[in-house]
Amino acid sequence: MRTEEKLNMTMLCDFYELTMANGYLSAGYQDRITYFDAFFRAVPDKGGFAIAAGLEQLIDYIENLHFDEADIEYLRGRKLFSEDFLEYLRNFKFTGDIYAVPEGTPIFPKEPMVTVRAPAIEAQLIETFTLLTLNHQSLIATKANRIVRAANGRAVMEFGSRRAQGTAAAIDGARAAYIAGCVGTACTISDQLYGTPALGTMAHAWVQMFDSEYEAFETYCRLYPTNATLLVDTYNTLKSGIPNAIRAFNEVLKPLGITKCGIRLDSGDIAYLSRKARQMLDEAGWETCTITVSNSLDEYLIRDLWLQDAKIDAFGVGERLITARSEPVFGGVYKLVAVEDEQGNVIPKIKISENVGKITTPHFKKIYRFFGRDTGKAIADYLCVHDETVDDSGTLEIFDPDATWKRKVVYDFEARELMVPIYQHGKLVYERPGLEEIKRYCAEQVDSLWDEVKRFDNPHNYYVDLSQKLYDIKQSLLRENGEKNR
Repeated sequence: MRTEEKLNMTMLCDFYELTMANGYLSAGYQDRITYFDAFFRAVPDKGGFAIAAGLEQLIDYIENLHFDEADIEYLRGRKLFSEDFLEYLRNFKFTGDIYAVPEGTPIFPKEPMVTVRAPAIEAQLIETFTLLTLNHQSLIATKANRIVRAANGRAVMEFGSRRAQGTAAAIDGARAAYIAGCVGTACTISDQLYGTPALGTMAHAWVQMFDSEYEAFETYCRLYPTNATLLVDTYNTLKSGIPNAIRAFNEVLKPLGITKCGIRLDSGDIAYLSRKARQMLDEAGWETCTITVSNSLDEYLIRDLWLQDAKIDAFGVGERLITARSEPVFGGVYKLVAVEDEQGNVIPKIKISENVGKITTPHFKKIYRFFGRDTGKAIADYLCVHDETVDDSGTLEIFDPDATWKRKVVYDFEARELMVPIYQHGKLVYERPGLEEIKRYCAEQVDSLWDEVKRFDNPHNYYVDLSQKLYDIKQSLLRENGEKNR
């Protein structure tokens, strides 16, 4: 079977999910309602926050969730699964509930991005794809947002398709980068599928194809007069590239009354060349000509360019964005946090580890984000049990769950729930926003964070606090487990 024919992604799961699901059925647990949280433990690049992305693809996956006859025959051939289980899979569909933070939301370690409430087999079988799409797109969105913020308002274009780890990484990575603030992508199919604007003009091969650099530039300006950005570093940037570009602009664009044009630098001392290019263009009367730069950029190199007084209008960022090269793993996990008994009572569950950072926060939860009414800035996130509410008409004392003596009274604040229903009883209830709406929302939410949280180096620790009720439940489970294992 060719991979492009396998559009149903139901079998994109870890094999243990299938053996566990078969075991759940054999043990009579197939109808037991479970709660799983998808969350992450550390922000990539030691940053102050991450950006949630990938929900759209999770929805598409759930909508098409089923086992084909070819899938069932493959599993039968493994001689591990009961016929009852294979028959169960033949009629399989998702019937549970999913809650999630909207795409584009700044998120923090140990708080749920997605919560799945579903029968045990259903919740277990969607683990891998849920993590795959959330981990990848959140990673790329987080990296892209760092780069966009480093650009100080200049446009950032995602140029990394050819360096991405596979087709899906290129296509969905371009989408995630756009959500996080990029103005477009070199990946044409991502524009076709998602509406992320496809951008680009020429490569060095275009310039080399012609008998002279000027002929290459003149031809391009003639063919694409309203989209003339010329790559000027094929031979000699200052001695031939920029002079030939100016000549082409003068002889082709100026007679047409076109003043919008650009050059791109892809090698050499970018800071120095951009300053010289700006001087040469301005002296030639092309003050409106923009300068775009590329060549293995990231947020730190872009920040350094500003320190060197570079004259840059836009950035093309490739491999270090699309692969999140500095830290290419998001590290999201999917953990059981509660089950329901026969009466429908929610029974919290906890995973305990000698590595304190891997101890989970139990129970069916919801997240509030507190915003200062005077500033509009985010103050802290507040994890509480699903049936708790926050009264934001007065004051509230919050505390650091890892250092409980660190306490703060919040006042004049607005409490907003972050997670929204996506599926209820297997039915999609979420009205999917368009990509432009997600992008705007992301920019607004990042703007709500204090600058101290957005620092690249040693950012302020944004607190994710537990309610007293949730903290007490967690401590009770820890004590009970300790007593059992004495």
